[in-house]
Amino acid sequence: MPAIRTPVVSDAYQALWTEAPGRAVLRAGTLGARADDHVRVRALHSAVSRGTELLVLRGEVPPSEFARMRAPFQEGEFPGPVKYGYASVGLVEAGPPALQGRAVFCLHPHQSRYDVPAAAIHPLPEGLPAARAVLAANMETAVNALWDAAPRLGDRVAVVGGGVVGLLVAWLASRIPGCAVQLVDVRAERAAVAAHLGLDFALPEAAARAADLVVHASGQPAGLASALGLAGFEATVLELSWYGQRAVTLPLGEAFHAQRLTLRSSQVGQVATAQRGRWSHGRRMGLALALLAQPAAAVLDALITDSAPLQELPAVLARLAAGAPDTLCQRIDYS
Repeated sequence: MPAIRTPVVSDAYQALWTEAPGRAVLRAGTLGARADDHVRVRALHSAVSRGTELLVLRGEVPPSEFARMRAPFQEGEFPGPVKYGYASVGLVEAGPPALQGRAVFCLHPHQSRYDVPAAAIHPLPEGLPAARAVLAANMETAVNALWDAAPRLGDRVAVVGGGVVGLLVAWLASRIPGCAVQLVDVRAERAAVAAHLGLDFALPEAAARAADLVVHASGQPAGLASALGLAGFEATVLELSWYGQRAVTLPLGEAFHAQRLTLRSSQVGQVATAQRGRWSHGRRMGLALALLAQPAAAVLDALITDSAPLQELPAVLARLAAGAPDTLCQRIDYS
């Protein structure tokens, strides 16, 4: 009888580093010995965050936020060199037998192979394609945003900004019975993806006024000003955009006070206040993955508009930083 061979697990990898503002490169490396409580993951896909990661690439993280902005498995320090990112999907190559061969999500930077504690990975639920699972971090942000926003049955909800997070917020809100949800964006081209997700769409000048809840996710100060203008009496405007070092000027005169508006921030680093006593970060991520695994979530594949191999990632980041308005989620594929 021939001897049974144990598969050889490689320890070589490539990872993306921002060496200095505006300059990203791939670096090769070698993993050390794997700790007993760790798993080794071979990446299949990762996704680029068009908001946070591009701020990191441009060197626009304020020094006051260096500690709070750290990603779970970040290496290096802002403004660089730094290895940053948080949307990786891969296969477990080594670790506990129950996990070996499982497809998992991990909040890890762009890297072809990595070791992390077993507690840091999230097995994909049945029915969730690995290629769609790269949306998990964005879906977790959308879930937390709606927990913060607390929409009610029958609310009129405006979502300003048709990027990935805004589209996910709008899609989730539209599934609340009785809610009338409108996606608002300056680009008329967003109407097609909105229709694909079953959402109403409007340009800012044609958007419905007197919303009960407005969620802003455009990343632009002008979008937040538009959001304030759509809010009805005593409505809440939830701000999801983060501007780094950019100053933001808002029209807080006019009807802002007479309308008794509430402007509130939301950020995924902390579980929303109303859920915090019962929900851990892990449970929240499990919910995000479960939502992506639902049959109805197949429409969300349309949010992944671009893909490229890992070797092209530095050039992809340069393209995204220059604009690329037609790109929603940029997926990176690993061989």
